[in-house]
Amino acid sequence: MRRAAQDAAGRWFVSLLCDDPSVQPLPATGQAIGVDVGLNHLLTLSTGEKIANPRHERRDRAALARQQRRLAKKEKGSANRARARLKVARIHARIADRRRDGLHKLTTRLVRENQTVVIEDLTVRNMVKNRKLARAISDAAWSEFRSMLEYKAQWYGRGVIAVDRWFPSSRLCSACNTLQDTMPLNIRTWTCDCGTTHDRDVNAAHNLLAAGLAVTVCGAGVRPQRSTPDRRSATKQQPSRREP
Repeated sequence: MRRAAQDAAGRWFVSLLCDDPSVQPLPATGQAIGVDVGLNHLLTLSTGEKIANPRHERRDRAALARQQRRLAKKEKGSANRARARLKVARIHARIADRRRDGLHKLTTRLVRENQTVVIEDLTVRNMVKNRKLARAISDAAWSEFRSMLEYKAQWYGRGVIAVDRWFPSSRLCSACNTLQDTMPLNIRTWTCDCGTTHDRDVNAAHNLLAAGLAVTVCGAGVRPQRSTPDRRSATKQQPSRREP
């Protein structure tokens, strides 16, 4: 099946539906990794690696605002307005292309290097309702990152595990499983009562990885953890029971 379409920036695209024999499962590897997404760093891996957030929209924000102001001044229905609209669309397309290219490179690397990738099941649709963070979250494109990761994992015989969004990955000590009462966003480094000092994002990635591996072992979903009277988290997950 073949289909052609033109986008708002005036570019033509042809889509072809076909079988690609070169897409085959990759050789199995025993590697598993936890991935914590963020805004200061786009990704933080359980290996301790942090991948910078390129903030593609910010790079073109001034040029985009300038062209949008010019567009607003043009008379509706005029040729000048059509040309101004095209300039705005091309800036949006350039931002989207850079973002998509970066995400493709990241997701391909993660899928090639790891047999299992553990992420957090975020509700991005609700998160962008926060007016202070909406632009930054949209620019980070967490939903697109997850979508790419999942279909590439399916192509190449890898696994992607999404941990429940209420799992307290940031508040849980990955060394002793102590659950902190609160963890404001401005705290980036903290020390547990056991004496372990954590980088907030690396600790969250460690906890996501551990929770994801628990899912593969017992087949249970990862639910919110409730702290016990001694402030230690109830981490054990019970396998789901099925009726005979």
